[in-house]
Amino acid sequence: MSSKNNARRKFIKSGALGLAAFTIVPRHVLGRGYVAPSDKLRIAGIGAGGKGESDLSEFAKSPRVEIVALADVDDRAAAKTRGRFSKANYYHDFREMLDKEKNNIDACSISTPDNTHAVATIAAMQLGKHVYTQKPLTHDIYEARILTEAAKKYKVVTQMGNQGGSGDGVRTTQEMIAAGLIGDVTEVKCWTNRPVWPQGIPTPTGKFDVPKELNWDLWIGPAKMIDYNPAYLPFNWRGWWAFGTGALGDMACHIMDPVFRCLPILYPSSVECSVASIWKAMWDDTANQDSCPPSSIIHLSYPRTDGKKGEIKVSWHDGGLLPERPDELLPGEAFGNWDGGVLFIGKKGKLLADCYGANPRLLPTKLMAHTNMPAETIKRVPEGHYLQWVNACIDGYGKGKTSSPFEFAGPFTESILIGNLAIRSWMMRNPNLTGQEDKYLGRKKLIWDANKMQITNFDPANQFVKREYREGWKLEL
Repeated sequence: MSSKNNARRKFIKSGALGLAAFTIVPRHVLGRGYVAPSDKLRIAGIGAGGKGESDLSEFAKSPRVEIVALADVDDRAAAKTRGRFSKANYYHDFREMLDKEKNNIDACSISTPDNTHAVATIAAMQLGKHVYTQKPLTHDIYEARILTEAAKKYKVVTQMGNQGGSGDGVRTTQEMIAAGLIGDVTEVKCWTNRPVWPQGIPTPTGKFDVPKELNWDLWIGPAKMIDYNPAYLPFNWRGWWAFGTGALGDMACHIMDPVFRCLPILYPSSVECSVASIWKAMWDDTANQDSCPPSSIIHLSYPRTDGKKGEIKVSWHDGGLLPERPDELLPGEAFGNWDGGVLFIGKKGKLLADCYGANPRLLPTKLMAHTNMPAETIKRVPEGHYLQWVNACIDGYGKGKTSSPFEFAGPFTESILIGNLAIRSWMMRNPNLTGQEDKYLGRKKLIWDANKMQITNFDPANQFVKREYREGWKLEL
């Protein structure tokens, strides 16, 4: 036994975690997807800068975690994380890392731009590695469906990085709605202050040298190759369809989380939207097609899954646009918080919560002082979203539980991205027609067939369900 492994075993046995002593079981005896109870969870980070830096720092708060490998396409972004986890082996290509480190890692944290979430995640799952993937789970609808199926096939512990899903507020909201405090919910309004990065702008131009620290080919990933431009890095990629998913993709996985946890819905039956455009884009067919819009409003209709009649209407507002304030909210009371909020409208009343489902309260808020709140029936997650996943990985698939496993996060993400399908359809133009009214092809209610994963009344929209990967990249179960 190596001195390193011996030290790990002595640490666990010492009772530092307040746990009983473990029987030493070699990891190969337990098989794929299991961590020996005497070992630390060995995590590889795919994406070491930006959000990857903070994610890995959260995992490392557990004394049961060891960061053993890192992959990042930009040495500048990865510098701080490499310094902190100096013993971790470092790679540029996550595929090379997975190949060389597959016997040395138990789990992967994926914190890349949205563009490569799915390909990195499924590559790790196929090696039997547990995965924590940042939100949104995927870049397009098809990818979300594939990762949902992959979760069933590969039987590893999964978690999407929408940390509010483990918060007390979401659970309290669930309990309040389940107790019937506002009756059957018929409508929900959601909103955010995002984007806080550039959107609705012309595609950047000009020739720039690729920094020596950056592997531009790997940064592009499955997307179509374009010239390097500093306008995309390190954060503003979120506003470009090739790499990001805009304000909706960034924040809906936080703000709409309680909607999907609390209500009997799965996939929408229809979607429609309206989108703000810069003036030039209204008349110039070459402008603004690559960038997400500066603001939008999306309306989704969901069939109820509880057998009751009617649909539940869910609306989304971003870019500074807000739904109408409810009459029950006093003029000086906050309508959500800075990041956004969610308003549930039921047959008996209304419930307002902040971003992440925090601070749920009945409206008018004076009711909170006179209403008997339901008892806690849903287990809380005092350790938080990150360490919940760590503990679940150590417990093993089928034993450890997470708040946003892909069985939940996949359909949730898919449903959200149908909103982006509507936005991109709204922006489509027919260059063969001269009348301004005729140019805008996709400004209609789109009917969604979830089983077939397609829009049934406007076929051009279906190009946004599944994008084409460039040569060298693929997504397969």
